[in-house]
Amino acid sequence: MNSEEFKKRRRQLMRMVGQGGIVILPAAPVRMRSRDVEYRFRQDSDFFYMTGFAEPEAVAVLIPGREKGEYLLFCRERNKKREQWDGLRAGQRGAVDQYGADDAFPIEDLDDILPGIMESCDRVYYTMGMYSEFDSRMADWVNTLRSRLRRGTQTPHEFVALDHLLHDMRLYKSRSEISALRKSAKVAVEAHKRAMRVTRPGLFEYEIEAEFIHEFRQNDASNSYSPIVGGGKNACVLHYIDNNAELKDGDLLLIDAGCELDYYASDVTRTFPINGKFSPEQLAVYEIVLAAQEAAIEKIIVGNHWNEPHDAAVKVITKGLKKLGLLEGSLGSLIKTAAYQPFYMHRTGHWIGMDVHDVGDYKVGNKWRMLEVGMVTTVEPGIYIGNNRKIPKAFRNIGIRIEDDVAISNKGPDILSRDLVKEPDAIESLMNDG
Repeated sequence: MNSEEFKKRRRQLMRMVGQGGIVILPAAPVRMRSRDVEYRFRQDSDFFYMTGFAEPEAVAVLIPGREKGEYLLFCRERNKKREQWDGLRAGQRGAVDQYGADDAFPIEDLDDILPGIMESCDRVYYTMGMYSEFDSRMADWVNTLRSRLRRGTQTPHEFVALDHLLHDMRLYKSRSEISALRKSAKVAVEAHKRAMRVTRPGLFEYEIEAEFIHEFRQNDASNSYSPIVGGGKNACVLHYIDNNAELKDGDLLLIDAGCELDYYASDVTRTFPINGKFSPEQLAVYEIVLAAQEAAIEKIIVGNHWNEPHDAAVKVITKGLKKLGLLEGSLGSLIKTAAYQPFYMHRTGHWIGMDVHDVGDYKVGNKWRMLEVGMVTTVEPGIYIGNNRKIPKAFRNIGIRIEDDVAISNKGPDILSRDLVKEPDAIESLMNDG
């Protein structure tokens, strides 16, 4: 993202907030992994969306119409000793010159400066409940202002959750964001291809996971979530992340893995035979899931509502399970009673963007949100058949999910991960011929 993209976002949010309002956005805190070992820092998505600033210990403040500057950034000062240990800091000059702030102050001065700015505002917008420590500081500032009421000090009379405004903005991706998501998906696609080429019986799930780590880091990307690499029965565990079992001949391998590149995520799933050849039963179930995904993607068009892709997938899956003899009854009754849920128990997709499960409401009021240009969703139907004695043995421990990232455009569904094979013949060809 270039600086103009962030500037445009700030202007849009300030127009929505209006005169008399103030936006306060804290950076993400540093998290400890164990004792004195920190997790690699990852900036808060809302904060980065507005600033492009990737350092901790920072607070962004937007004050529409303020003559002395509408965008203020509180951040760490330059410090040669600390930079020797932790890397370069932007400092106050960098906040202005590199990140477009109208003015910048040391983060240590926040308690002295911010309450005085809040004093002149009627409404305070911030992400309540996100960071408890910052909530406490906000309460302290308000109480300080209220204690001065007898001296004529004003206090903001309205506190508004920023999430609704900011997250609705983030739901609609710009061309630059779609491009970033496409790049992230491209890296994920190459990692999945790499995994398909090397998979064979006798390897362990973690060895396949290592292929993803290699491809991601080679492209300056990282995991956007803990990858799922589940062989055989492990593919039927929706959030399986142990990734330590041996891969068995005759089993399927389900891999749900995406990366984050330049703060934008991908989320891609493929399922394929460990030995490079689908069994007849595996193929029968796979083709149902693939048909369900295709039916769902066809519904990812402007004017449809959010749940139409899910309804389409459910219909195909229920009909397929009935054809296989795993469900009995009329199609309408099976759908109405959700008889498919023991085999398909999750939704068909979710918003994706800076976060894998990205922000944005799925309903407006009591109605499903209508799909519009710029929204991006995953499409991920699946069928999971556990080790149930009531199920024919050849169908047991088959877990299949197929997932792609899809942008809504005026030209129809734009599948960002389209370059990753999913037709059974193409998968077998890739695995056996490279």
